[in-house]
Amino acid sequence: MNKKIEWKEKRVSLGNAIIVGTVLAVLGVVVGLNWNSWFSGFGPYLGLGGGTEQKNWAVLDEVYNKLTGSYNGDVNFEQLAEGAKKGMAEALGDKYTVYMTADESSDFYNDLHGNVGSGIGVEMGERDGYVRVLRTLPDNPARKAGILAGDILYKVDGEEVYTLSTDEISKKVRGEAGTEVTVTVVRDGEEKTFKMKRETINNVSAYVDYDGSTAIVTVTRFDNDTGSKVQGFAKEFSDKGVKKVILDLRNNGGGYVSAAADMLSLWIDNDTYLVQKSKHYGDSKSTTAPGKAVLKDMKTIVLVNGSTASASEIVAGALQDYGKATIVGETTYGKGVVQNLFDLSKGTSLKVTTAEWFTPKERSINLTGIKPDVEVERSYEDINAMRDPQMSKAKKL
Repeated sequence: MNKKIEWKEKRVSLGNAIIVGTVLAVLGVVVGLNWNSWFSGFGPYLGLGGGTEQKNWAVLDEVYNKLTGSYNGDVNFEQLAEGAKKGMAEALGDKYTVYMTADESSDFYNDLHGNVGSGIGVEMGERDGYVRVLRTLPDNPARKAGILAGDILYKVDGEEVYTLSTDEISKKVRGEAGTEVTVTVVRDGEEKTFKMKRETINNVSAYVDYDGSTAIVTVTRFDNDTGSKVQGFAKEFSDKGVKKVILDLRNNGGGYVSAAADMLSLWIDNDTYLVQKSKHYGDSKSTTAPGKAVLKDMKTIVLVNGSTASASEIVAGALQDYGKATIVGETTYGKGVVQNLFDLSKGTSLKVTTAEWFTPKERSINLTGIKPDVEVERSYEDINAMRDPQMSKAKKL
């Protein structure tokens, strides 16, 4: 039964989140330990000092003593220490700098390598203040059940999730193969509920299809071996009589920059593909490998949209700067900052924004994205009706 509801935006206050994180930090970092010693090892990862510069963290003792003397409850150090680390990272105000617990680190690595386990087969991302379905994967539970692109993820097993992040909702949707999950979405102001059984999701990072003399290479993320996969495809092109390549980077949220460089070396021979500027690490230029540019004279179209981000934008920007490809679609996400991943103790990790990157011509991408040479919109209605005007345009060019 579909129920008409009045849909109002609900948001979590960032100010409240930071306050909570700060309180956790106060409780966690000074309980019974030598705070200065503990933080001196952790602080450099956050760019908050280290080396010869000393910080007077004793100023927290005043607040901590008041809390421990008046808080009506038990204090669990392990929980507070984890909260403290999260609070410090969150207080920087950068959504890409994140402290991850051991479980979160494991999930992050699995996502990065496509080991998503079992779920319902949806790609989701934040749009217009909500986490929405970007697309459903073929022959997977979500598409079979009738979930559509554009649906707002509202509830999972009856629990409201629409104020949570994409990662948090994904964790709730995943589970053991064969177990049931109930997902409620909001579509055109109405709640729609779907009960599904989770299935193992096959999530390759790159694959190729052929349409006559056109090779359509779809790259869903940049995994460790994505560059070598695409290089393998390119070796087949001559035998298959390929005259044009369509590189589909839509909904590709990025991954390893090294994998993007491996793929770019098919078009760009021993040239700069990325300019990086950093407060702590200095400025640098990265170049592609020499002698591999077998597609440098191949007509190439790159498809992008609002979910094309990070390493994908590096690829699109470099090919555009060198005139090696025509970019078709919609302006990309605009994530022009670089994160380093630091492994910490007990399986935890810290993902830190360490630099800003620019295209070879030093165009800034952060917050602005890559603007396509040929703008073509693909609506949710197009996706759900299996129409692809962007692909159709690419084939005609």
